[in-house]
Amino acid sequence: MKIELGYIKNDIQNIADAIETVLKIDVTIVDENLIRIAGTGKYISKIGEKIDGYAFKKSLQDSEVIVIDNPKVSPICKECCRAGNCNEFGEICCPIVCDGKSYGVIGLIAFSEEQRKIIETNSNGMVNFLTRMADLLSGKLKAAIKSYELDIEKKKLETLVDGMDKAVVSIDVDGRIDKYNLKFKKMFNIKDDITGKIIFDIFKFIKIPDKYRKGHSFSASFNYKGGGKSIKGIYNMSRIELNGEIKGYVIDFTDKKEAIKNYNKMNKDRSIMIDNIIGESEAIKKVKKETIMAAQSVSTVLITGESGTGKELFARAIHNHSKRAEHPFIAVNCAAIPDNLLESELFGYEEGAFTGARKGGKLGMFEIAHKGSLFLDEIGDMSLHLQSKLLRVLQEKEVNKIGAKSNIEIDVRIIAATNKELESMVKEGTFREDLYYRLNVIPIKLPSLSQRKGDIPLLIDYMIREYSVKLEKNVEGIDEVALDRMQKYGWPGNVRELQNSIEYSVNMAQGSEITVDVLPKSILEYEEKFEEDEISAIETLEDLEKREIQKALKRYGVYKKDKELAAKALGISRATLYRKIEKYNIK
Repeated sequence: MKIELGYIKNDIQNIADAIETVLKIDVTIVDENLIRIAGTGKYISKIGEKIDGYAFKKSLQDSEVIVIDNPKVSPICKECCRAGNCNEFGEICCPIVCDGKSYGVIGLIAFSEEQRKIIETNSNGMVNFLTRMADLLSGKLKAAIKSYELDIEKKKLETLVDGMDKAVVSIDVDGRIDKYNLKFKKMFNIKDDITGKIIFDIFKFIKIPDKYRKGHSFSASFNYKGGGKSIKGIYNMSRIELNGEIKGYVIDFTDKKEAIKNYNKMNKDRSIMIDNIIGESEAIKKVKKETIMAAQSVSTVLITGESGTGKELFARAIHNHSKRAEHPFIAVNCAAIPDNLLESELFGYEEGAFTGARKGGKLGMFEIAHKGSLFLDEIGDMSLHLQSKLLRVLQEKEVNKIGAKSNIEIDVRIIAATNKELESMVKEGTFREDLYYRLNVIPIKLPSLSQRKGDIPLLIDYMIREYSVKLEKNVEGIDEVALDRMQKYGWPGNVRELQNSIEYSVNMAQGSEITVDVLPKSILEYEEKFEEDEISAIETLEDLEKREIQKALKRYGVYKKDKELAAKALGISRATLYRKIEKYNIK
């Protein structure tokens, strides 16, 4: 910021008029560029012009008072460009100094012998008076600069507060409103200026507990109806303290609906579409087709398959291809969260619902997923108690938060997934039969990697490119021997295990290709064991047939429809399968 006398232009002219009134001599005041910014008498019409007086220039440069009572003999006047051609009879130049720097000069100019004699006979008194006037101007300049700086800081603060994502208001100790931001006006639809009004009269829900006045923190939930708006949210109150004394409070407000919108914006992932899922095998093509069909429906989906087959990937694809794609996809792993915490995560709770409950309560995942999809992974690990609550949500389309007095309507599509045999769990009584049928409206069974081995080269190629970039390695492919080893491997961990293996191999690779020597130990040991088993263990045809039938039944289940799939996989008719099950006494 450039400091100049222009900040106090009106004050300077008033001072010039006062000096002329007291001393009866014309006054001119210039700034540091020798531009006349105030004047009296003949100088009034010349305000704004630049002067060429040498005495003014020297007084400004040296920050010293200069007195000239006889221009004809003054050494200073001899240096002036108007020497010998000057109509002035005398002058006094007094610098205006602020913090050690000259910002201008006050000049008294005598244009008659009478005025010159006044300067000559009373120069000390005049200098003292001008010095005081210069100090007065210096003080006013300091105050103007400080005020200007405060205005800038105030504007910065206002801009900062208006740019906040929260509604904010400040009040004094009596609740009188000082300041508020644009978000606050918008949230509560405030049209008129409410500065100076008592906040407790406008917002009845705001309270300042006595314990808070004594030093405790405070936040609470609120319900507000007014200005054509109905808002539920949380407000937090912070004290303004100076020298240990409370001077006021700052209150910020969070609209729960707005919080949900912000959460949803941050949790949208539209990148996973069906075309992004790698695979050209018949098994994966079938599942992709089922996924697109499921996306067009509003019914619940149950995705089953071994661990690592990509259940969440397909769940996201279902959501992103559906009409709910503009709304949130929320994923919850039922096995990763303890049962007592899972209930509050899913359904949320009200403030004070239990010991340790968060101030203002907590939004549940059902609320956050409103209008979108809720993916319940590992649904088979959910307790019977929560299964009952989930069933009620699916039936009633309402959520009962812990500690709430009323239910909340929700519109959420459920996509569930598990690697467990839910039908067997239903028989055992560990999974509710009614919930199973509610979830299993659209079943999608993902194939294991061993059932889609033709996709392994495609997956490997994609993963190598991905991890080469991520790990900053120059690996471009895999050699034939290493690829053959990976295709022979059983992949019990499915695509997730393949992904980990490629990341390991890219890390270990020395050249541009993944070679056998950098494959994970589990893959190398698998082939060695496989070769040993082939040599040492020769099974009878009946044993081999029985083992393959058992494997097919385990994979496709034990019910009638699944037996058709098992028979098809074995290449025999369903009647032949039943006959062999009886022959080998397979349970």
